[in-house]
Amino acid sequence: MKFTGSDVSVGGLFGFVIVLTLVEMYFSYAHDKKLYTKRDTWTNIYLMIVAVVINLGMKTATFFLLEYCYQFRLFEISNIWIYWLVLILTQDFLYWFLHTVGHYVRFFWAMHVTHHSSEHFNLTTGFRSTVFEPLYRVFFYLPLAFMGFTAMDILFAYLVTQIYGNLVHTQYKINFPKWYEYIFVTPSHHRVHHASNVRYLDKNMGMVLILWDRMFGTFQAELPEDKIKYGLTTQPKDTGPVNIIFHEFIALSADVKKAPTFMDKVKYIFNPPGWSHDGSTKIAKIMQQELHDAEALATNNIKDFDEKQRTLSSTG
Repeated sequence: MKFTGSDVSVGGLFGFVIVLTLVEMYFSYAHDKKLYTKRDTWTNIYLMIVAVVINLGMKTATFFLLEYCYQFRLFEISNIWIYWLVLILTQDFLYWFLHTVGHYVRFFWAMHVTHHSSEHFNLTTGFRSTVFEPLYRVFFYLPLAFMGFTAMDILFAYLVTQIYGNLVHTQYKINFPKWYEYIFVTPSHHRVHHASNVRYLDKNMGMVLILWDRMFGTFQAELPEDKIKYGLTTQPKDTGPVNIIFHEFIALSADVKKAPTFMDKVKYIFNPPGWSHDGSTKIAKIMQQELHDAEALATNNIKDFDEKQRTLSSTG
């Protein structure tokens, strides 16, 4: 069997991620940081295996669909450096868009939710895959084929950026230069993304570049006064291998059935998670606005109190 340079590169990068995972696991246990639990780690491995199986099943269809669209490319980039730079930048932006859809459209959230269902955060969380994403991911990357990028190069770029995305799943504090944190996704940024705190919901969608989040208003820094709580706002009671994949589909189906009108049924499917026809649950943006208003009110009350104290002191 002959291995290409791409095969060796991807294999080496995946090997590097596995070694880092084992190192993090060792230090977690050695220093009793409790970053890992056996059940959670095995769940991550199980979800990764399911995703790999689906990926392999879709690999041929994905490749040929991209190759077919490549025939209708609008232009080609001849300079190899510009070619790869534009490919990686555009692929990363399209991933940001794919990821954002996964958070703002409940049907897609029902598939993406498995990646957020762990109450732990470590390098194996990166393997806790959105198992059904390979069924629709290719449609978000079709613009790349029309832009003159080959199927093999698109898939290679995706694998490389995916590996970077795995590496930021860690709780270990790493001090990056400010310029790096402004441009690239860091573990701190991605810890925010996996938080269930109201302030942090649906933030920091980027895989490699955090610039997309800064540009489109989905950026949120990690704040020391708002300690991160990992997982979902409502954790599934049954974390068995089947329910962990389908629990949100079950909840979505129940909501659709109870919706009083056809349009309400449609809204449950396509509106953001948390939307309800009777207002019994709220989407993240509304909860974040309420949090912002409450904090602003508390700050104003403190300012008023301090002002009164200064007035009393000056008159006393």
